[in-house]
Amino acid sequence: MDKFSNLSLSDSSQTLLPNLPNDVALQCIARVPRSFHPNLSLVSKSWHSLLHSPLFFSTRSHLNLTQQFLYINIRIHLSSSFKWFLLDLSQNPKKLSPLPPLPSPIIGSSCVVLGPLLFVLGGSVNEIPKSTVWIFDARINRWEIGPRMRVNREFAASGVLNGKIYVLGGCLVDSWTRSLSWAEVLDPEIGSWAPVPSPVEVRERWMHGSAVLGGKFFAMADRGGVVFDVEGLKWGCVPIELDLGWRGRGVVVDEILYCYDFLGKIRGYDVDEDRWKELKGIGKELPRFLCGATLANAEGRLCVIWEKKGEGKLIDIACGMIEVCKESGGELRGSVVWSEVILTIPNGSSIVHCLAIGL
Repeated sequence: MDKFSNLSLSDSSQTLLPNLPNDVALQCIARVPRSFHPNLSLVSKSWHSLLHSPLFFSTRSHLNLTQQFLYINIRIHLSSSFKWFLLDLSQNPKKLSPLPPLPSPIIGSSCVVLGPLLFVLGGSVNEIPKSTVWIFDARINRWEIGPRMRVNREFAASGVLNGKIYVLGGCLVDSWTRSLSWAEVLDPEIGSWAPVPSPVEVRERWMHGSAVLGGKFFAMADRGGVVFDVEGLKWGCVPIELDLGWRGRGVVVDEILYCYDFLGKIRGYDVDEDRWKELKGIGKELPRFLCGATLANAEGRLCVIWEKKGEGKLIDIACGMIEVCKESGGELRGSVVWSEVILTIPNGSSIVHCLAIGL
C-alpha cells in the first residue's frame, strides 16, 4: 500500500512542507493545478509518492478541485492499430497527448471509468473474444492487468453503479452462461467478479449502447433492450419510446440521455417524461452528424467528438463542448462553449471510445 494512502500527519520524517503540519501542507499542494503535477513530483520522494496516492486524489475530489481530462481511443486505418490519447480540457489550444500503448490491442471492448481508473473490458483478439480486463491508472499513467471476467465477451454493455462495475451481454448464451454469467459485477474492494442472475427472455449477444440513468442500468441490443434495477434486483424491457429513439452510444448529463437521431441532430431522453426532445440552440454552430458522433460527459457538459474531411488522404478529429440545461418549460437547450480540431489522422480511421476522468 502507498505510504501516503494512510498518511500519519504527525510523522516528522515525512514532512511535506517545512514549518507546516502535513494536513495543512496537503491542502496546499492539492490546490495546485494538475498541469504542474509532473514538476511537483520531482521535488522529493515524499511528494512523488503523495501525488500518486489515493489520499491526494480523494483530497482534490473533496475540495472540488478535480480537473477533467478526455481519454480518446482511435483506430488507425493504415496500421489497424488502436491508440489512446489524452486531451487536457484546460489547455488552449487543445492538444492530444499519446498514452502508453495498451499491451494487448483489442476490438469490441467495453469501457468504464471508476474514480481515476479506466477499465477496458473484454473484446476480441484475432476474432477470439477474451475475458481480459485492462486498467489504466490515470494518476501514474500506466496500464495494469485487472481481474478477469467469468466469461469471454465482445461488444458488451457496461456501467458503474454504487461503486461497482456491471457488465452484461457480449457472449454466447449456452446452458452455463444462461444460469450464471450473462451478467456479472465487479466489486473493486473485493477484486473479483460475481454472477448477477438475469431472466432468459432479455438476452442478446451483442449490446450496442448502455447508460446509467435514474439509478438503473439501461442496455440496448439489436432488437429492444433491457433495464436492470440494481437496488431492487429487477429486470425488465426498456420503454418503447426510449427504444425507438436510442441510436448508437449515448451519454448521460444531468439525468438526460443524449444521442444522435437519424437526421444528425442531438436529442435527449427525459426518463421522467418518457420522451425524446431535440437539443435546441446549437444548430448553426455544430455540423449535423448523419453517421453519428461520439459523446462524453466532461465537467457536467456534453462533449462531442467527430471525424471530418481533412486535406488529401487525411481526416480531422474535432471536439466541441456544449453547456446543456433543461429549461423551466421542460425543453432542452445547449450553448457551444468551444469547438476546434484536435488531431489529424489517416483517412479511414475512426473514433472508438471517449471517456472523461477527473484528476
